[in-house]
Amino acid sequence: MTLFGPAGIADSFKAMKYKKTIQVAEYLSKFNLNAFEYQCGRGVKISDESAEELGKVLLEKNIQPSLHAPYFISMSSLDEEKRHNSVNYIIQSAKALNAMGGKRVIFHSGSCAKLTREEALKKAMNTMELMIEAIEQENLGHMILCPETMGKVNQLGSLDEVLNLCKVDKRILPCIDFGHLNARDGGWIKGKEDYLRIIDRIAETLKDDRYKIFHSHFSKIEYTIGGEKRHLTFEDTVYGPEFEPLMDVVYENNLSPVFICESAGTQTEDAQTMKNYFEKFSK
Repeated sequence: MTLFGPAGIADSFKAMKYKKTIQVAEYLSKFNLNAFEYQCGRGVKISDESAEELGKVLLEKNIQPSLHAPYFISMSSLDEEKRHNSVNYIIQSAKALNAMGGKRVIFHSGSCAKLTREEALKKAMNTMELMIEAIEQENLGHMILCPETMGKVNQLGSLDEVLNLCKVDKRILPCIDFGHLNARDGGWIKGKEDYLRIIDRIAETLKDDRYKIFHSHFSKIEYTIGGEKRHLTFEDTVYGPEFEPLMDVVYENNLSPVFICESAGTQTEDAQTMKNYFEKFSK
């Protein structure tokens, strides 16, 4: 089943007089959404008790939680302390999400810094191995780690780099951010053929069914020669990519990804727009 929801809290949450995060399940149900990505970009600060309470109300509304790990993660850092701290951030994130009843932990790999891309990837793959070992030691081996494709050219996170990270273990699922991929290479995603090229690449590289159930972030993104500049909303008519051809590809190929919308402030409404479009196929 293909799921749709927002990343974090949209502007309309407060506009609709909601005040507490625990109310997000009721809020999202009004939009008929079934996924929600809890944001821990600045650190995992939610208590186990609060995570359990949030997870309970989300699952009561049939909303599947995922969690975005801290931005501090740097898998290819030359500083070994930073690399090992990155492993700890994954453990913290996995514990919080496990309390919510979710499984998918999404994270950024970091930058290449002074390393070549090949050197950075090699070091990141070693860090990924450490992450898998760590979650197993914490009895969290059922959790799914999702490295994300990134939008800036100097970041470790091209499609191929993310797929190489996914080769470390079959429990690693790519988070395909189509807006990021579009931005880092000058706006190349124009239609169904380009989306199919991405899906085919996932299938060819991983050689299993993970291409059918990938995690995804989606938004229109303004970009420069260096890649991503800022997230936009679906109302933008200058920058892409467009979501409709992707929904066509997902339906025609019987895929079941989770789509998390990251539009700037309108992520809930834009996630609803994606879901409404997709559901037309089943009518």
